Amino acid sequence: MPSPATLTRLALDWPALLAFYDRARRVLPWRAGPGETADPYRVWLSEIMLQQTTVAAVIPYFTRFTQRFPTLESLAAAPESEVLQLWAGLGYYARARNLHRAARMIAAADGFPRTPAALRHLPGIGAYSAAAIAAIAFGVPTLAVDGNVARVLARLFAITTPLPQALAEIADAAETLAAAPAFRARPGDATQALFDLGAGVCVKAAPRCPECPLRAGCRAERLGIAAQLPHRAAKPPRPERFGAQFWLTDASGAVLLRRRPARGLLAGMVELPGTAWREGAPWAEAEALAAAPIAAKWRKLGAVRHVFTHFALSLDVYAGSVAAFSAAALGGFARPVAALADEALPSVMRKCVRLAAAARPA
Repeated sequence: MPSPATLTRLALDWPALLAFYDRARRVLPWRAGPGETADPYRVWLSEIMLQQTTVAAVIPYFTRFTQRFPTLESLAAAPESEVLQLWAGLGYYARARNLHRAARMIAAADGFPRTPAALRHLPGIGAYSAAAIAAIAFGVPTLAVDGNVARVLARLFAITTPLPQALAEIADAAETLAAAPAFRARPGDATQALFDLGAGVCVKAAPRCPECPLRAGCRAERLGIAAQLPHRAAKPPRPERFGAQFWLTDASGAVLLRRRPARGLLAGMVELPGTAWREGAPWAEAEALAAAPIAAKWRKLGAVRHVFTHFALSLDVYAGSVAAFSAAALGGFARPVAALADEALPSVMRKCVRLAAAARPA
């Protein structure tokens, strides 16, 4: 970790970075334009959606979400099932549930908390999100460190400690840099300028150093190691889990669905009925069919694979049909195939549905 003496020597050319931002800022649907005041609701919503998700993936979801819920009050008044439905496919579904809970808390309090410490009392908001929202929405002089900012600072100061161990050094550097008068004058713009620099210039594999407004002060570029930083410690292998899901239809073409438990992975989302997801070995066909929701002539359609943060999942998909079934007796509910797009199906279940729908007889 840098010593206090080292920290006092850290510097970032904020005026040059802000000039870069003023001429080349990204136009994003949640971002205030020049001279506009940031909307705390849109800033907060975007920061939650952007957690572990790319800007390109978030934009269409943000657009649909704000069309349906243009204000915090409209989001707070909505049922959770509708929020999850609009979130389906964006992943990390605890974010949607926490977003909904937080909206109700903010609406009940009659306004957003404005400081990082107060924002962290809201569900789903950690240190980074609290700092970003406070700086961008309320002009609080705190520097949020996301992956882009961490990369910029690691290169600017040639921090060679591997990630994640280097994050403490980077956080200390950020705190020192945020004390600069030029940062304090425009903390929201300065924070977003670093976001844009990391996203478009100081990129991972091939940094575009000649275009960088901070090039003159970049130690890694001077040492010729910019492309190698930040170092990242090797990750352990991702565990593998296995399961089976069942596509059961009746004579009308309705499909059996069920809702996952209110707690745990993909809580409250909709799924095809299936086995548990276990580590170790795939489910043998006879073993899987013993867990089928009903006796039927099942056929194996194939398998889908999905990667979560902490494990990879392989699911065998089986299809079967009966003349009729009681969805309630089977612990679920039925929907026409054409209506599945409107259900809160997580991405892994949408993969199963696509496989099953593609295998249906013409």
